[in-house]
Amino acid sequence: MPGDLTAFQRAFTQALLADAPPMPGRSDAPAFAVQPGFAVYRNTVQSACIDALEANYPVLTALVGHEWLRSAAAEYARQQPPRDVRLMVYGEDFADFLGAADSAADLPYLPAVARLERLWREAHIAADAPALETDMLRAVPTEVLPTLALAPHPAARWHWFEQGPAYSLWQAHQGDAAEQRAADLAAIDWRPEGVLITRPHGQVRVAPASLATCAFLLACADAQPLPQALHAAQATDPQTFDGGALLAHLLSAGALRALPG
Repeated sequence: MPGDLTAFQRAFTQALLADAPPMPGRSDAPAFAVQPGFAVYRNTVQSACIDALEANYPVLTALVGHEWLRSAAAEYARQQPPRDVRLMVYGEDFADFLGAADSAADLPYLPAVARLERLWREAHIAADAPALETDMLRAVPTEVLPTLALAPHPAARWHWFEQGPAYSLWQAHQGDAAEQRAADLAAIDWRPEGVLITRPHGQVRVAPASLATCAFLLACADAQPLPQALHAAQATDPQTFDGGALLAHLLSAGALRALPG
């Protein structure tokens, strides 16, 4: 019966992800869960989840250490089992989990770095599409511009990190030299930062982004016409905003999708 199968699958999943294996002799312990071989399934599933999170968040691992990350990953896996067979996308709300975790209370930058790493992975696996080029935008008739709505490229991701220098922390862990990494970390200015992640020619690129850039792309994602999107960006920095420079930067980065038709 479908209901019986659903109940079995739910019980099987709960037993796999429980804090401890069921004890033999307990009346509420499923028969399958007290079999010796079930421990193999438990260890395999939990190890796979932890390994996936460690692989998906390498900068976090470098910041907090292998043991700390795996301990947090084990708790996350118990609360949030995978919903997708592709473990490379596992951990979509790991940043939120870290933000609420008592163990991360003294490390307020962790959720921001985790969110940046998640955005990188989303950009990496996003659908492909032609990018808007400068000549395409120049060819748009002047009378169309007031109603033209630009769209972010499917692989473009952006975020303004009010909590601190997530981009600088991420960037400092991209080199191989430990000495240079330590120097980079010591030189970081602890202030809000933005990030723009794109994938031109199939290569993921991560770059710092202004608050104006993030505001513009957010407005584009909301399908606001170009003048309104530029106004939203200008509102973040009325004194120095340069709409032409902003558009040129986004076009060169491949952050906008080609116009339909």
